[in-house]
Amino acid sequence: MENQIQESIETEAKKEFRPEKEKHVGLAIIAYLLFFVPLLTEAKDDVFVKYHVKQGFVLFLSAVITNIISISPLPFIGILLQFGLVILFFIGIINVLHEKKEPLPFIGQFADKFTF
Repeated sequence: MENQIQESIETEAKKEFRPEKEKHVGLAIIAYLLFFVPLLTEAKDDVFVKYHVKQGFVLFLSAVITNIISISPLPFIGILLQFGLVILFFIGIINVLHEKKEPLPFIGQFADKFTF
């Protein structure tokens, strides 16, 4: 009985420590900062990383559009949108840390339209 308990504990410990999982979580976080970096690594075929790369790419495109709006005659709207993008950035990072594949609010559904 004691042997089975020890084996169970060792099995659980092995499940928890997976260096490749930690590496992929790190690359998924980087995807929100520089979306193209994970595409240059061996993790580019990982489904989790690829999902967050697409989310990061849509966030990047949204930032470009927001910056264009900011230099228009309506800079206040651009500033509000930039603040919203910062919030979306943190939501994306939190999703990665919780190992979730949830789309970002408002813009996340557009990520499925891209293939990398």
